[in-house]
Amino acid sequence: MAQGQPGDGLLLEVRDLKKHFPIRRGFFVRTTVGHVRAVDGVSFFIRRGETLGLVGESGCGKTTTGRLVLRAYEPTAGEVWFNDRYLGWVNVHALDRAQVKKLRQNMQLIFQDPYSSLNPRMTLLQIVGEPLLVNGVARGEELKDRVAELLKVVGLRPEYMTRYPHAFSGGQRQRIGIARALALRPQLIVCDEPVSALDVSIQAQILNLLQDLQGQFGLTYLFISHDLSVVEHISDRVAVMYVGKLVESATTEELFTAPRHPYTEALLSSVPKPDPRLRTEPVELPGEVADPANPPTGCYFHPRCQYCVDLCRSKEPVLREITPYHFVSC
Repeated sequence: MAQGQPGDGLLLEVRDLKKHFPIRRGFFVRTTVGHVRAVDGVSFFIRRGETLGLVGESGCGKTTTGRLVLRAYEPTAGEVWFNDRYLGWVNVHALDRAQVKKLRQNMQLIFQDPYSSLNPRMTLLQIVGEPLLVNGVARGEELKDRVAELLKVVGLRPEYMTRYPHAFSGGQRQRIGIARALALRPQLIVCDEPVSALDVSIQAQILNLLQDLQGQFGLTYLFISHDLSVVEHISDRVAVMYVGKLVESATTEELFTAPRHPYTEALLSSVPKPDPRLRTEPVELPGEVADPANPPTGCYFHPRCQYCVDLCRSKEPVLREITPYHFVSC
């Protein structure tokens, strides 16, 4: 994928990112016997104010990619470039400790599980106000005012700030998590499966809230999900991952109407259609998902692909642009 520049309106660019976790054996002497290729050469970009949906099966490396972007993990190889409002166009993994502290204010995370991501011993004032307190943004009455404002923004009453998480439903808890992520007015928010643990009706409310907040605060989202219907609703562009690799990336409309990778085609065929007249036969993939610790040669998808030829078994495909902003690795 072509490398961009900050002048192109880019906020984030990931370049050939890799994360290989070592497999160790032995009790007294631990030896490395292999590596799990959780993320294996991923490249993509996100412009200011847009939402990139990152989709794929469980275990394909979506969450690991999000954590690498936030520098929660150190990469095995590759670079993450971010156009920070304070630091400028910087390589996230080349920053020192003081610079990372500034960077953290502009990159935030919404967690998947609204139950385990909130400290049950902290009130809403403490949970939502903690980023403001730690970064020296607000204290005392000013802190309470800021927290009250944030709770209003996400649809909660300011008087709730003295309550604990157990007093709220799953949807309300996720709103608390969103308020916490918004506290420092970040540029980028990584949404890691933010609605997968919620009921369908609540999912719609949270998705609409995220879209409203994006327009209100000019936010940029990296939206990680396995639910294609959710991704289609909220994303401007979609990137599809398979066993640690990016196999296709395009605008939402183009990817959903004209997928060019066999794996994307199979994923889309499994999405239920609300109109009974639009029945399609799902594409059944033979075999199992490739083992990221021992992937096949050539294209990782070739053992399950109905279009496989001899070249697929020996040569690894590269991500190439086939039409403007439509990238395919096939």
